[in-house]
Amino acid sequence: MTRPASVNAQPDNETLLEAFLDNLYLEQGLSENTLASYRSDLLKFQAFLGEGLFWDVTHETVESYLAARIDAGLKSRSTARALSAMKRFYQFLQRDYGLPASPLVHIEQPKLAQSLPKTLTEAEVEALLNAPDCDDAMGLRDKAMLELLYAAGLRVSELVSLRMEQVNLRQGVVLVRGKGGKERMVPMGEEAQDWVLRFIQHGRPQMVKHATDFLFPSKRGIGMTRQTFWHRIKHYAILAGVVSPLSPHTLRHAFATHLLNHGADLRVVQMMLGHSDLSTTQIYTHVASERLKTLHQTHHPRA
Repeated sequence: MTRPASVNAQPDNETLLEAFLDNLYLEQGLSENTLASYRSDLLKFQAFLGEGLFWDVTHETVESYLAARIDAGLKSRSTARALSAMKRFYQFLQRDYGLPASPLVHIEQPKLAQSLPKTLTEAEVEALLNAPDCDDAMGLRDKAMLELLYAAGLRVSELVSLRMEQVNLRQGVVLVRGKGGKERMVPMGEEAQDWVLRFIQHGRPQMVKHATDFLFPSKRGIGMTRQTFWHRIKHYAILAGVVSPLSPHTLRHAFATHLLNHGADLRVVQMMLGHSDLSTTQIYTHVASERLKTLHQTHHPRA
């Protein structure tokens, strides 16, 4: 527990920021990527303050900062994320450092237009999954990774960090460690299960040069970064002739959308994706609805 400082002490910005990030990491178990986002947003606010202290920020200071972001042409979604970080930061200062009041207490989040996640058609997914050349170990690895990514709806970061003990081929399930250290058990499906088994038996022994328990090692025989595999996905998209926009989450979005299109229950999809809040999963119902509208307009005689 951080020792509270008196109001007159006015702790310096670096002390407060590092204490906040330590709290997020040690007590709440947030990932390195999430911590980096919080740090980036708060450092941008600090840059706006110049020589000013976080401790002395007022409601008017925050409004001036938001106005400056609008003048700079920054997107509402970026500002909403920055405000969330700032609100959490000042709640921490109130709780652990005795700050009398948060300067963001009456600041409202900007209204955001609901953006639908980019996804792929089932034919595009099929072409992407069939793009790797499975005659060599690396191609076999990539094929198994793509199949598992789509079959289980994993985040790329969850996929590349998988260890051997997290995969149960006999039962056909994978134990996924997601955001905040939360675990979930997800079925692999027979196709992904078969390709993962093939890679473990025929591809992985050729790639592992040093003792490692990573399920999918890099070509150097160690753990792979998510950036590396993202580049692999883009490479295979080109080979497959997939021209739809891609993101690291594209196959995860396709997984959820295709399940719903085929009648899956929304709460089951929520559990498989590892969403703590059902509202996060509900965005995919809009994607499925758009697909139904398109089908209706294309095939209904009175559309």
